[in-house]
Amino acid sequence: MPAVTADTLTLPRLPVLPGSDTIWRGVRTTVRAESFLEGEGFRVRRPFPGVDLAMADPFLLLDHMGAVEYGPGEAKGAPWHPHRGFETVTYMIDGAMAHTDSIGGGGLITDGSTQWMTAGSGILHNEVPPPELVATGGLFHGVQLWVNLPKALKMVPPRYQDIAAGDAKLLASEDGGALVRVIAGDLAGYKGPGSTYTPITYLHATVAAGARLALPWPEDFNALAYVLSGRGTVGREGRPLQEGELAVFGNTGQALTLRAADTQPGNSPTWEVLVLGGLPINEPVARYGPFVMNTRQEILQAFDDYQAGRLGQIPVAHRSSADITEEDA
Repeated sequence: MPAVTADTLTLPRLPVLPGSDTIWRGVRTTVRAESFLEGEGFRVRRPFPGVDLAMADPFLLLDHMGAVEYGPGEAKGAPWHPHRGFETVTYMIDGAMAHTDSIGGGGLITDGSTQWMTAGSGILHNEVPPPELVATGGLFHGVQLWVNLPKALKMVPPRYQDIAAGDAKLLASEDGGALVRVIAGDLAGYKGPGSTYTPITYLHATVAAGARLALPWPEDFNALAYVLSGRGTVGREGRPLQEGELAVFGNTGQALTLRAADTQPGNSPTWEVLVLGGLPINEPVARYGPFVMNTRQEILQAFDDYQAGRLGQIPVAHRSSADITEEDA
């Protein structure tokens, strides 16, 4: 159950879209997320890369973490590692993750909050479950999205945004059957709190069984929908979409439509869907591990800079004793 809930009858309503004049986007393809191990060995479901990256541009990766109930000592994270050339957006639906980075950003991401980290020219960061979650176990459910930066912005100074759960803009569908959390971008004139370099819209919708969600959508943005839990259909053609599946909408049209199934699985009384899209960058992508640039030479330079310490240093307070040099002491 998402941490951020509200009575939809009290929220601003999305506009009623005229049926005859609205061009609804069809569904281009659907894909099931594949399973991978990340960090210290926690499992993620990843719908892309997998789908053709040109369809997801400006997005690079989507990792769905959980939902999983950890036992004591089972929770794992991603210890100190570098990034350059893009942004990581970590949205915690349930549970908690502690973030620290080499520019002094960080904090506890928990129960509906979002950490937006612009790696830009280079950063080191650490994403681990807090000690209390490791000690006692508990529910853990979150998503990490990688957003590309265009060539002109790949070397911007790194920055960190802490977006509290209460900062997301909350909206209701036209009939009140769906709650929409706007994390970033603009939806029908309502703006989310995330500050973006690349124009995107990032939403989390909770759709009641049998309810329909209609969304106006920028004609120059692509559009994707990923199911966190539950089941429903997308597009006017009613393509089925369930937990762990991604739909890629076509490029023509000014609105999206989604509908929750009349009955939902026992573990999900509602249909939980991420809806995201952005302005394609349409530039070459060179990627290797934690770096995303435009050319292979830029990737090699990123590795050189990382090894030389030019992407930042682990703060002394967070180093192990083996990492602290005589100069630090």
